[in-house]
Amino acid sequence: MTGYTESEERQALRREVAKLAGKYGREWFTERARNGEKTTELWLEIGRNGYLGINIPEEYGGGGGGIGDIAAVCEELAAQGCPLLLMVVSPAICGTIISRFGTDQQKQRWLPGICDGTATMAFAITEPEAGTNTHNISTTARPDGDGWLLNGRKTYISGVDESDNVLVVARTEDARTGRVKPVLFVVPTDAAGLECRPIPMEIVSPELQFQLFIDDVRLPADALVGDEDPSTGSGQRGGLVQLFAGLNPERIMAASFSTGLARFALDRAAAYAQERTVFDAPIGTHQAIAHPLAQSKIEVELARLMTQKAAALYDSGDDAGAGEAANMAKYAAAEAACDAADRAVQAHGGNGITQEYGMAGLLVATRAGRIAPVSREMILNYVAMHSLGLPKSY
Repeated sequence: MTGYTESEERQALRREVAKLAGKYGREWFTERARNGEKTTELWLEIGRNGYLGINIPEEYGGGGGGIGDIAAVCEELAAQGCPLLLMVVSPAICGTIISRFGTDQQKQRWLPGICDGTATMAFAITEPEAGTNTHNISTTARPDGDGWLLNGRKTYISGVDESDNVLVVARTEDARTGRVKPVLFVVPTDAAGLECRPIPMEIVSPELQFQLFIDDVRLPADALVGDEDPSTGSGQRGGLVQLFAGLNPERIMAASFSTGLARFALDRAAAYAQERTVFDAPIGTHQAIAHPLAQSKIEVELARLMTQKAAALYDSGDDAGAGEAANMAKYAAAEAACDAADRAVQAHGGNGITQEYGMAGLLVATRAGRIAPVSREMILNYVAMHSLGLPKSY
């Protein structure tokens, strides 16, 4: 990115993804979601065109780009009314962690399928009791012969029914020091001892949420991603480094997901405000309609700029700077999206809550961004402590 303008290559990528997603559109997307069907056709076409693994190294089937590229793909899909939640999970979180910390054999085994969409990978970190306290997860991994034995519970895990594997975050105890440390394992979704139960949700989405029950799941040694040693050469805890290598991209992708939805809502609202005529004039001539939409346009563009900054910092290797920017971007984008969806519904009047116009469903879809993958309150805690230097509040 040069100055405040994305490269020609990135802009061309956005145009091509928008063109592809436009062939499907919001009506196609919601029809499948309401009928309990999947968006596999779109997912595989994204993969065939090289967009799904654009952030993954070329030698493993990817495009060799960065988080900024995959975030652009995610945003343009959502802006065409086709928000694919698994874009956040499979290529961005799992693909990034395996690309950075997996062995060459692990990369060869898992990354090509992530890139072409034929072997989607879910991500499991959230637990019923731990909530946002990642340090308090109770899913445990202990050595078992030449492998590992995994036990625990996970909740709100996206797209398990569409995935061949799930990257599970667990904890284990270092035999030498007794310290508890995070570890990450790739677990086949058909593994013995792994039970998946769908969680009924109000959101209209083809991607479902699940509870995972992990009871004595036996894994080979090579299911462990990264070094189980509690420290890296820099003295940091290796498992945490590996985990947060995926969480910054997660926040950047979540921000792009939100800004894409916000753009879709605003585009629909602006079109309606030009077409809908009351008292012999388009309703967009009235400031009560125009100003809220204009305000949202400003908020969305500000959130997009912070998202681009976060992606640029991450791709440059500045993990600390990216952490601050990614949290801010995710916060700003979720707020902008919620407001944009609400204002779009209001601009449509009564039509805003009909299925025909498809606006009301965006209220729940955008509202989820204030909660997941990290709550707005935890982001405010992060900024207060790390950016302002205030005492820790929790």
